[in-house]
Amino acid sequence: AAMAAEGRPLRLLALHGYRQSARRLRQRTGALRKALRGRAELLAIDAPHAVPAAAAAQDDPDGDDPPRGWWFSGPGTFEAGEAAAVPEGLEESLSAVAAALAEQGPFDGLLGFSQGAALAAMVCALRARGDPRFPVAFAVLVAGFASRAPAHGHFYRHPIALPTLHVVGDTDAVIAAPLSMELARCFVEPAVLAHPGGHFIPAAAAQKKAYLEFLGRFRPGQEQ
Repeated sequence: AAMAAEGRPLRLLALHGYRQSARRLRQRTGALRKALRGRAELLAIDAPHAVPAAAAAQDDPDGDDPPRGWWFSGPGTFEAGEAAAVPEGLEESLSAVAAALAEQGPFDGLLGFSQGAALAAMVCALRARGDPRFPVAFAVLVAGFASRAPAHGHFYRHPIALPTLHVVGDTDAVIAAPLSMELARCFVEPAVLAHPGGHFIPAAAAQKKAYLEFLGRFRPGQEQ
């Protein structure tokens, strides 16, 4: 009955990892979507940039059809730990997120995985500064990190005043837990959910409880 009164579940725009796609993220979040049923729904979009086939797998050892990315640290490559002198492609990705929010909305929040979580954190920073392109109230950041590129330093200069849940894998070999914790410290009041697993979006009972607790703080349509 409570759900009926609220009208609809929360809607989250989902941003996939480097070398993934919207389709792959949908495949990988079946358990999460089931855990959130009735409370929140995910809509994934593709990153605007195709990743050259030869690029080493980062977020997804199985590769994808075709693999995509949100920005590059070198020509057609991406390394999370790299302080890229000339990062490329971020503006197009911010525009793609803005377009999805406008055309497929309303959305209440963001869910990002790996490079998608790093992008979502940047969107949070812009939103906290009052950028009208990004009407979101919160973000769930799984295996996120702060970009090392000096050109991206401005995103992290001030504590980001937007509610976030940071999901950190203790045994993540792609984005090590300290990198995700470093990103969490860029936020004013980050909630942190640590899990014993690696580089994936966890959705077991313990995590389900934490997701629902965090999402329970928000009501559909708050931003509108």
